[in-house]
Amino acid sequence: MRLYPVFRKKKKGLVNMSGYKEVFKRTEIKYLINAEQYKTLMPYLETIARVDEYGLSRINNIYFDTPDYRLVKTSLEKPLYKEKLRLRTYGVTGDDTDSFIEIKKKYAGIVYKRRISGRYLDTYRYLTGYKNKRDCFENSQISKEIREFMRLYANLRPAMCICYDRIAMAGIEDKDFRVTFDSNITWNDRCTDLRYAGEGRNLLKDGQYLMEIKVSNAMPMGLARKLSELSIFPVSFSKYGSGYADMMNMDKDRVPGRNTIVRPERNDRVMKGVAAYV
Repeated sequence: MRLYPVFRKKKKGLVNMSGYKEVFKRTEIKYLINAEQYKTLMPYLETIARVDEYGLSRINNIYFDTPDYRLVKTSLEKPLYKEKLRLRTYGVTGDDTDSFIEIKKKYAGIVYKRRISGRYLDTYRYLTGYKNKRDCFENSQISKEIREFMRLYANLRPAMCICYDRIAMAGIEDKDFRVTFDSNITWNDRCTDLRYAGEGRNLLKDGQYLMEIKVSNAMPMGLARKLSELSIFPVSFSKYGSGYADMMNMDKDRVPGRNTIVRPERNDRVMKGVAAYV
């Protein structure tokens, strides 16, 4: 299996870019697997799915939360309904890198994801309340939902960066069927700007993968049998939730967010509404 780095087109403004799916409704099932299980499962998966056009990608996320971490705390309580807001890029991140503002909601086990795209500097400034940001959202239903989310959760700020390597596969016959394998998952709350974020702390063991199976309907029966045969069973795993738990375990006395550094824009201008603790 040959893997390729990801390259994506650059555009300015917050726009609905053609070629990118903006609305998702599906069931996502997670599994933690080791290297041997991955190696054994892959030949079967290649009979029903293909690695997508981007091959091996580096995915970078900023999760936004309130100063008291209201969103992640609610998520860890495993309620019937939960939601989160994040900013995502692929590969090395610069001012003009394509990025996605995503609202992800989960209700009764079904995941709903809505997103809008634009160049990183615009989306980052929009979400961090930068005083000279350009309000260049299209007047779409998705952009209205993002604005309402930001109004509902006052004082949202970049809370944590989560980055990882991903191999994604898409169904050969069922185009809505997807499988992803995430490895080298790291978190970092000290620098929450993807242009500058450095190394983070690992969430997985060496050789371990987080596999997610994403389906609009039922899982293929043959795949379900193969997973059982390999003793691969579903787990509850949240990247942001696990990063938050690890962060709190590092220092029981720490105040969440007190170590967060948000890089100021050029000319040392500090972004409105963003806490910068050193």
